[in-house]
Amino acid sequence: MKKLVAYITTGFPSLEFTVDAALALSEAGVDTLELGMPFSDPVADGPVIEKANLKALQNGFKLQHLFEASAQIAPHIDTLWMGYFNPFYHKGMESFIAEAQKVGVNGFIIPDLPFEEAKPYQKSIKEAGLSLIDFIAPTDTEERIKQIVTDAQKFIYLVAYAGITGSGKSEDLQPIITNIKKYSQTPVYVGFGVDTHTAKEKAVGVDGVIVGSAFVKVLLDESLNSTQKINKISAIVKEIKEKINE
Repeated sequence: MKKLVAYITTGFPSLEFTVDAALALSEAGVDTLELGMPFSDPVADGPVIEKANLKALQNGFKLQHLFEASAQIAPHIDTLWMGYFNPFYHKGMESFIAEAQKVGVNGFIIPDLPFEEAKPYQKSIKEAGLSLIDFIAPTDTEERIKQIVTDAQKFIYLVAYAGITGSGKSEDLQPIITNIKKYSQTPVYVGFGVDTHTAKEKAVGVDGVIVGSAFVKVLLDESLNSTQKINKISAIVKEIKEKINE
């Protein structure tokens, strides 16, 4: 059974909604939840997630809100914090590790922290029983893939194309998937541009998919009330899970 990782932006449109949506996603079949930490310059994300980030910050999002929401969410679904390195650096990685252990969050996804620069933090994260998710891009050489994936934990995040989330580009990932699996038994999940239309194609040869913009688009739709938004993202989960496991 292939897995589905879902991303939502913490605190958008509200912290209460984040908790309700997370629990609904779990019930609908999401296997792992990425709780996004709103940031003013989300360099790997496209305009959809960037807009949600900015709106959450305008609504007064603070890191404490992430911790509060996670305490209500993490007992019910495997949860990771997805954020850019700036907050981790300023608050301190040890502080984030302690908070994650306290509320039951299982690890971190930090897209702008390169493999080499992550090394000083990997030991303390691993010793705490947490995971730091490694990224592989289509531009990586076989030698670099081997270096990155040898000790990869939880799952390997395969970026579907060079670019930003949500832009829907397409590349032949099979050669890079073959190279990853040559050096690691860790599950490979593909992200960037995955939605109900592309999920079946993107899931070929991998162990799961990562979906963000498709959910956040619904959260940004001001024509829907909270109940309608939750119903719609739950329906998207069910459709994607069905398609990737056909």
